[in-house]
Amino acid sequence: MLIDNIKIKVSGGTGGNGIVAFSKEMMCLGPTGGDGGNGGNVVLIGVEDIGALKKFRYQKEFIAEKGKHGKGSTRTGANGKDLVLGVPVGTVIHGIDKEIVKVGETVVLAQGGRGGRGNASFKSSRNNSPKKSTDGLPGETKEVLLELKLIADIGLAGLPNAGKSSLLNYLTNAKSKVSNYQFTTLQPHLGVYENLILADIPGIIEGASTGKGLGVKFLRHIERTKIIFHLVSLESDDFVRDYNIIRRELENYNDLLAQKPEYIIGTKSDIADDSVINDFKKHFKKSIIISVNDKNKELFALLSEISKDKNV
Repeated sequence: MLIDNIKIKVSGGTGGNGIVAFSKEMMCLGPTGGDGGNGGNVVLIGVEDIGALKKFRYQKEFIAEKGKHGKGSTRTGANGKDLVLGVPVGTVIHGIDKEIVKVGETVVLAQGGRGGRGNASFKSSRNNSPKKSTDGLPGETKEVLLELKLIADIGLAGLPNAGKSSLLNYLTNAKSKVSNYQFTTLQPHLGVYENLILADIPGIIEGASTGKGLGVKFLRHIERTKIIFHLVSLESDDFVRDYNIIRRELENYNDLLAQKPEYIIGTKSDIADDSVINDFKKHFKKSIIISVNDKNKELFALLSEISKDKNV
């Protein structure tokens, strides 16, 4: 099961305490208490794995390592290690208004506390032998909502059983489940064709933008796709109706989706007769007709063109 939004609580590590110490060497009896080390930060880093939020399903609180206490001879305690948590590229961090859009990109979620001061740092011309030190400060604590919105070059949209998973599997090494019933795909799948990232968005039905069926759970994943491949099955008894259902749901969810470049692809042509195909082309003049059983030159030419534009 894909986890695409989850709330977690994070805390930076507490700083180490400064200490009170004095030199035991003859003629050098001054203060030598070192400062405490800083606590570690909690850091998010972008990773390729779209299922990376799963690890937060059962553990929702994370605390970075504490700083070490100061030592004698004015030695500062070691800083606590940062706690680095991987999140999928496309994760929006609600609460600090940031997002991670690249693999390896980092965001400091909670700062560690500063280490306390040892008595050596309090030495002055007026006080040569201070007996004062301070404790380390606690790290920041935050509760944030992590929401995944997939980032893909091409989003495959369409009613359930329109052939999205089959097309993704055909073009890439993805292993989306394929069966002849609705809602086979219960989570988004990604695949890579040449340098293009394709996302199979689970079936959208009429009323999805208001929460019906799988609702808006997966509509959010098409917001960031640059191009929409709108798949319409030639098996349908009314493919114009099917096309309009999806368009309405996309537009109702977010007006910007209506402005994205869209390519209409008629699927399952291997089981449709010529009259159905001709009727489809009449209604959708710039459409591409495909069957995953046959290599379609027009489709591959389109993908090549999109790939070149991406590299420009």
